[in-house]
Amino acid sequence: MTAPRNDIADLQGLTRPGRRQAKGGPFAWRAVDLVTLAVLGVALGVVFWGFDVFLYEPLKIALAGFPPAQELMLGVWLLPAVVGALLVRRPGAALLCEMVAANVEMLLGNQWGAMVLLSGLLQALGVEVAAALWRWRRHGAMTAVLGGALAAVFEIVIYEWWAYVPEYSWAWKLVYLGAGVLSGIVVAGLGGLALVKALAASGAISHFPPGEEYLVGPHRAPRG
Repeated sequence: MTAPRNDIADLQGLTRPGRRQAKGGPFAWRAVDLVTLAVLGVALGVVFWGFDVFLYEPLKIALAGFPPAQELMLGVWLLPAVVGALLVRRPGAALLCEMVAANVEMLLGNQWGAMVLLSGLLQALGVEVAAALWRWRRHGAMTAVLGGALAAVFEIVIYEWWAYVPEYSWAWKLVYLGAGVLSGIVVAGLGGLALVKALAASGAISHFPPGEEYLVGPHRAPRG
């Protein structure tokens, strides 16, 4: 007697969130991977631009009473790296998606100019480190949260402390870092994971590991 499809998939670990690996192994890049990351990066780059133009200044003013809290907005710019890594599950996926988004943001115009490219690089490297710790074999909530946190740490400690807030005391710098890490965890990490799950449920990414996990997940088991 043949075991049900979902039972077999569960024994292989295929239904566990974030455990399904990229086809051919993590280094077997496909054209569809590159194209999808590029399209996603462009879309999120437009989101960056909209956030820069319409929301950044009002939110900055709203948080002006305690300036370090303004770093709670950082997670928005970390999203492409987290989403790219969770979607494609290959080394460099976070970097490609984040850098495409940063280039689009730069070309559309923003108050930071070409320096968004440096930020994009640092943010993506944080996510790449998180994915590499599990050798690109786990892409669930833990990797998403750690990726968002490390992206914030790389961005703030290497760049923002010295470029944006050099006048802050160390106490304020640590609060600034804490706000950024919290935003990275919640907005980029958990938010990015929720976005990938929503895309999987829509059927838009059925040829990628998250979409395949959704198709064989326990919610697909027949009732009766």
